[in-house]
Amino acid sequence: MANILVVDDEMGIRELLSEILGDEGHVVQTAENAQKAREFRAQSRPDLVLLDIWMPDTDGVTLLKEWQRDNLLTMPVIMMSGHATIDTAVEATRIGALNFLEKPISLQKLLKAVQQGLSKITEPQRSMMSNRITLNADNAAPAAVQSGYNPTNGLQPAQVGTHHIVTGNFDSRLAAAPMPLNPLSQFSFDLPLREARDSFERIYFEYHLQREGGSMTRVAERTGLERTHLYRKLKQLGVESLKSSKRHT
Repeated sequence: MANILVVDDEMGIRELLSEILGDEGHVVQTAENAQKAREFRAQSRPDLVLLDIWMPDTDGVTLLKEWQRDNLLTMPVIMMSGHATIDTAVEATRIGALNFLEKPISLQKLLKAVQQGLSKITEPQRSMMSNRITLNADNAAPAAVQSGYNPTNGLQPAQVGTHHIVTGNFDSRLAAAPMPLNPLSQFSFDLPLREARDSFERIYFEYHLQREGGSMTRVAERTGLERTHLYRKLKQLGVESLKSSKRHT
């Protein structure tokens, strides 16, 4: 998915946003103040930045101005604050911030803002992507195309099953892993009913996690489950989310 930088002086906020965005399949880096954010930006360019306004060393609006002045504001920035005025939000938007989120941030607003921010990256690539539809092994029909933008590596092909998908900035391990054309080929009908049901559900959720690139939100929508129920179900079945599997590798 995307590389996201979270800049906030509150550890709880950094951990919460990292947890949520990590479960969506994103790679999240954190900075506890403006200086750390400067250092991170000097070394790399994130796909998106979530930037707190009120910080002890330098406030977020000032940092935003610095990045604009130094031509480093080359990624979408979403401002966050629990105390900012409307004037502050307007000023940040005028400088170049894409959006403004008021704390406490709801899950729905956060994911929507992040999705909108990342869409700003992929829009310039759509015309390019339309010219890069590849064919399956028999050259009979176009394979699915997964849009994605990686400012460092650009667009890269990865094989999924017998099809090729043009992939961008999301988990390369998942992209390279072969997705079986028939997931039920792993399923045994000789198991007792309870074990067979658990086995099927395990295959079912692993399939959708792989298909959706580890995005818990999209898996929840695809399977018709609430996120909380989905988490409990995966834990019960011993199925690891993308974030958990990364932690063990």
